Amino acid sequence: MTAFNYCKVLIVDDEQLIRQGIKHFMNWEQEGFQIVGEASNGSEALALIEELRPHIVITDIVMPVMDGEELTRIIKQRYPEIEVIILSSFGEFNYVRSTFQSGVADYILKPKLDMRHLLSVLKLAADKIPGLGSEQLESDNRLSLDSLLEKILSGYDIEDGLPAAKDYLPHSYYVLVGSKVVEGAGTRFVQETRKALEQLIAEQSIVQQLPIGSECTVLLVNTNESGCDRILRQAGQLFAQVAEFTAGKAIVIGEPFEELTLLRERYEENMRKLMDYGFFLPEVQLFIYNDLPKLPTTTIEPFNLNRFTDEFKRERFNEAFDYLSGHVLALSSNYKMNVFEFKSILGNLIFNMTVLLGNMKYDNKELDNNKFTYFKAIEDAATANEAIAALEQFIVLAKACIADKSEQSQTGNVNMKRLLDYIDEHYAEPLNLTEMAKHFHFNPSYLSSYFSTHNEEGFIEYLHKVRTDKAASLLRKGEAMISEISGLVGYSDHSYFCKVFKRHTGHSPSSYRRQYMK
Repeated sequence: MTAFNYCKVLIVDDEQLIRQGIKHFMNWEQEGFQIVGEASNGSEALALIEELRPHIVITDIVMPVMDGEELTRIIKQRYPEIEVIILSSFGEFNYVRSTFQSGVADYILKPKLDMRHLLSVLKLAADKIPGLGSEQLESDNRLSLDSLLEKILSGYDIEDGLPAAKDYLPHSYYVLVGSKVVEGAGTRFVQETRKALEQLIAEQSIVQQLPIGSECTVLLVNTNESGCDRILRQAGQLFAQVAEFTAGKAIVIGEPFEELTLLRERYEENMRKLMDYGFFLPEVQLFIYNDLPKLPTTTIEPFNLNRFTDEFKRERFNEAFDYLSGHVLALSSNYKMNVFEFKSILGNLIFNMTVLLGNMKYDNKELDNNKFTYFKAIEDAATANEAIAALEQFIVLAKACIADKSEQSQTGNVNMKRLLDYIDEHYAEPLNLTEMAKHFHFNPSYLSSYFSTHNEEGFIEYLHKVRTDKAASLLRKGEAMISEISGLVGYSDHSYFCKVFKRHTGHSPSSYRRQYMK
């Protein structure tokens, strides 16, 4: 290909499929164009224009944050040399007319978007730009290496591009080396890591940065088998050479692979997971796919929301918070847990505590007003410890809310708590309302009314619930026979126990045990 100044193009559209479709429809570089970036709204586009200085901007009209009309006006004020091409729908004539007044090059109807027509419009716009329209490209169907890698990472078929890939990447093996460093630190990390890798495996390698946006920095190393072995064997040496440029983030080395078409899968399924491990283990600075820290050997049971809720309703707050904190700490010890799932659990706990305290007539206004602050703190947390710290700050606020409850309300709930505690301690006995009323020196009918007023379930329903919960726990343990369990939880009639259990759980005891064992 002769020396050529590519016409740089920026795509702006809030629909990712439209952006991807335009980017990967043809070999733009063969036609003299280079897609230098993409944005989902006008505000993002302006930041990229300042950085990338495109010659042409292709923009949608209707977008969130900043629409195409405002974007066009600002471009023509600040960068009058940039040509703008508008994408619009049939019903947006007034928008299009206003953008023409701002000096756009042309517009294309989105429903009739045809890439050949877009190409002709681009060429007409490029002809207006000095130094671009006069030169011609020699025939060369090869994609640039960046374009080729971006196609693979976007999920496009690159069978036609594989011969060119071999020209760029002639060695048999590929290894991904990366870190969550971004922006300015990412540039220095790339430079120093490339230098260290080239020293480590000398002439037997090609090191190329992946075009994956700004969420992290990843290098593709193309080398031979001995080069792969050297990277893995001397990973510690590599880390020592570039550690000061990682901005405190871990370096990650993925599993070698032999087919370039596997790049997307290895990046998504291997590298990104390895990088997430640092969220739970911030003290570990080097993750290698085949040399990872040991996981805890104990099984972490799912969070029992019913148990937590019951403790709350019975105002056993210390027990509830201890259970919650212990569970979250146990979760954070499993560094292979999905980070999004972990953060979601913490956010859900905050939401549930706010709702529970409101339903229990506590003054939860401060909690309700501030919960989004804690949601955001958890979402933005760079480590599990930071996320847990945000949850613990919320718990401090929740405890203050609990402590502020009026004395009168506390007294009523203390009485209810004594009743619930008694049932919890004596559920295995032939317990009934009359015996319980006698124990607490209540009239049985008054106790029945008091119980229904201060609790969601009446006495009998609540007793069944406690007994079936205890029975379910025994069934899960698998130690006692089903015929024994009915007696252990206070039912003298086994068939009646089975009927009650099925009504509360939707399963017979035997079916419940089978489901759990599966």
